[in-house]
Amino acid sequence: MKYRTHLDTTRYWSRRDLLRATVAAGIACLAPAVAAQAATSLRRVIPRSGEQIPAVGLGTWQTFDVGGSEAERMPLREVLRRFVALGGTVIDSSPMYGESETVVGDLAGETGVNKSLFLATKVWTSGREAGIRQMETSLKRLRTPKLDLMQVHNLVDWQTHLKTLRGWKEQGRVRYLGITHYTESAYADLERVMRAEKPEFVQLNYSIVSRTAEQRLLPLARELGIAVLVNRPFEKSGLFGKVRGRELPPWAAEFDCASWAQFFLKFILAHPVVTCAIPATSKVKHLEDNMQAGLGRLPDAATREKMVQLVRTF
Repeated sequence: MKYRTHLDTTRYWSRRDLLRATVAAGIACLAPAVAAQAATSLRRVIPRSGEQIPAVGLGTWQTFDVGGSEAERMPLREVLRRFVALGGTVIDSSPMYGESETVVGDLAGETGVNKSLFLATKVWTSGREAGIRQMETSLKRLRTPKLDLMQVHNLVDWQTHLKTLRGWKEQGRVRYLGITHYTESAYADLERVMRAEKPEFVQLNYSIVSRTAEQRLLPLARELGIAVLVNRPFEKSGLFGKVRGRELPPWAAEFDCASWAQFFLKFILAHPVVTCAIPATSKVKHLEDNMQAGLGRLPDAATREKMVQLVRTF
């Protein structure tokens, strides 16, 4: 079975096959230890408030966009339950993601973990009234009276929505506001809005092979005190295709890395400006693997460069 990925139907070598070929046995042995160490998982500070959140979150694009049948929802219920058990809190969604908000809200209520979550979603429409209607709908779908983070998705009509969100924040309906984009072609616009509006969060794409954010946006986020959420950490799963059939280098153990997923995530988390990475999955095994990236040591600057050079050879 091949792995379908974020905004892409390209068929890659499956992550399940990679795990079996490299560290499946190790992950199985580590699972109890991961649960026991949930309290020690990496946390990062939101600069504007000082609040700490876990550095590994959960995205919902495609993975949580399912129907209402038990067969479709049961795996996601287990993913959500395990996510919280392992210390996860940050879940990111959007009205753009089909039924994902509804599924998150329903399952969080059913499993009783709703109060443990840091809920982030987005507004993705034009016009003040349309934006308000969409955000009200998101609250209903997520079954919450207020949101931890509301973001302007891909900067769509950002001037209008940020004005509305500042009002919502004063009313206590949202705790933080942010802006997002998923492509480097939008970085100039992101930079302009970051400087002008100084949102509390920015969400952007960043990975071991897409490092343009390091040049201006991550330094700017540090300068302005803006928290950073990282989307597309696996390049729509393309990174797993690059390492197909390859074993981890022995030196990965020096920063407590036991799989390629952890390798890619630890590279991102080792950047001190990154607040939280949000890989998406619908499989408990993949979730446990991702969450392990928040435990143990992180690579230093020299090792990060070594990681980049290694991936470039594939």
